[in-house]
Amino acid sequence: MKTVYLCDSSIEGILSGVYHAWSSKRGHDNVMLRLRDDGATMELFCQYEEVPADAQKADKVITAIRNKISEEAYEAVYKAALSNDSGRADKIYRFLIHGFRTGARIVSMLQIQAVYDVFQMCRFVDNETHLLTGFVRFSEMEGDLLVSRIGPKNDVIVLLAPHFADRLSGENWVLYDTNRNKAVLHPAFRPWYLTELLSPQWEDKMRKTSDEDEYEDLFKRFRKSISIRERTNPVCQMNHMPLRYRPYMPEFSQGLRDV
Repeated sequence: MKTVYLCDSSIEGILSGVYHAWSSKRGHDNVMLRLRDDGATMELFCQYEEVPADAQKADKVITAIRNKISEEAYEAVYKAALSNDSGRADKIYRFLIHGFRTGARIVSMLQIQAVYDVFQMCRFVDNETHLLTGFVRFSEMEGDLLVSRIGPKNDVIVLLAPHFADRLSGENWVLYDTNRNKAVLHPAFRPWYLTELLSPQWEDKMRKTSDEDEYEDLFKRFRKSISIRERTNPVCQMNHMPLRYRPYMPEFSQGLRDV
């Protein structure tokens, strides 16, 4: 009978699942990792075990990956864990099975399905992170606080934080992920930190601030002034600026009728 370990979607939760599955000694073919909230139905002839996130166990797995495979492999695992792929926990586990057998060369062995799966997840995470570094817009709140709302598919907020901490090092700013109700907070000239304790009132307050932001009108005027109606190409625009990012951009806040 196969044992399915149910873990939470955080990097600590997934690696805690890896620790339990590996140390169970039941054999890799007889165990499977799944996220608790993946929405999949339970299978027959499987036993399910809840795995709580454990920072110490996750750290042991991280240390093993870095020492026995490579730092590049750990980076791949970390980014894959940020993916929105509902099967990422088990795919990471299968990747690590090959990684501990092969060593550092595993990251380039894309002919192995588990390696290719992790590569694909990393690519999607990197692509969205790259796009958002150009699409993120900040609005000014009271007290010279800059706030930006984003709704990414992948959990990329921690990858975006270093980019804006470098470019806005002297500003107080908040980068808020509306899909996961978490935010990066950056005090001026101090390190940023991640929090999941924002109250629902933040969302309403940030929406109101965005609507009243004096720079929003400047964005719209600039967009209108540089546009050439005869050269309007909606398909090309959507390729360079996907629709799902536009609700968070002030120059598109009035809708998509005039795209």
